[in-house]
Amino acid sequence: MHTIDGQQKQDIKSMTLEELQQDFARQGLPKFRALQVYQWLHRGVSSFEEMTDLSKTLRGELEAKYYISVATIEKKQVSLYDNTVKYLFSFPDGECVEAVLMQYHHGYSLCISTQVGCRMGCTFCATGKSGFARNLAASEMLAQIQAAQRDQGVRVSNLVLMGMGEPLDNYENVLRFLELVSSPKGMQIGMRHISLSTCGIVDKIYDLARRKWQLTLSVSLHAPNDAIREQTMPVNRRWPMRELLEACRFYTQTTHRRISFEYAMIQGVNDSDACAKELARRLEGILSHVNLIPVNAVAGAGYEKSTAQRLQAFCRILEQKGIAATVRRTLGSDIDASCGQLRRRHKEEVT
Repeated sequence: MHTIDGQQKQDIKSMTLEELQQDFARQGLPKFRALQVYQWLHRGVSSFEEMTDLSKTLRGELEAKYYISVATIEKKQVSLYDNTVKYLFSFPDGECVEAVLMQYHHGYSLCISTQVGCRMGCTFCATGKSGFARNLAASEMLAQIQAAQRDQGVRVSNLVLMGMGEPLDNYENVLRFLELVSSPKGMQIGMRHISLSTCGIVDKIYDLARRKWQLTLSVSLHAPNDAIREQTMPVNRRWPMRELLEACRFYTQTTHRRISFEYAMIQGVNDSDACAKELARRLEGILSHVNLIPVNAVAGAGYEKSTAQRLQAFCRILEQKGIAATVRRTLGSDIDASCGQLRRRHKEEVT
């Protein structure tokens, strides 16, 4: 429940169709009304007034009890190179998150945020440097997709939960979002078109595996051993690599889905030939793919991206050892590439 205009109101867009049907039944409303409202919500309406096949009386009753989450475009950057669009979305409480819309040959992919800020504290990440404010509701994740689609006049076909925040640290809301966004009566973005990125919250990886959803799990590894990983990723102190990779092995064996290991290449830290060989040994036997990423420049971090030659050499070693690997194609290189930087600069401007 949220207080909107002095009234306690319920977040209707975060409700499943079944929950909405049950809630409407308690109010004496027919079941088909719940489906009508649900479909309007997932088309991206921002008010009950837009639900034109409902009576004015019913629209007023819904307005009194519920609110509709909407993401407002606060700022937008468009790449001159490839039309990648970076958004800063705001919510009614003043908090902001970032999302990135990318065009590929298969359609449009949107990278969304799951939290305002992040608790994980990875040293190469701009999001964590601004601290953690709150979790996003499922409806606020949906609202990012709807706002981007409305702005560009396109349909998003693929989703990446790799924006601001750690999805598995906002687990219940993310599970609800995944159920809603893949709903046959809703936005119909299937699990096979969704990637979820985590820094390695092991207990949640096991739980996600047991659900056997067919999404792609991306694990931010960024190091071949605990000594290096702990320098950049505090989460490794709670779940060291041995435990994390055991969970990843369980995930692939249970779901039969390949894991994408994200590896940000930092010059002089984790990009040596020895690191590549050690990484290959650690990943042996896990159904996986390594995505090598030139680290983003983040103010105050002091990291430099590996050279193109080093990236290719690292990639070759992995492939020679039987580990599938690619160097990530960079999109939107002329706009704020590192997630969290647009929000961070906006906060500095308004304070």
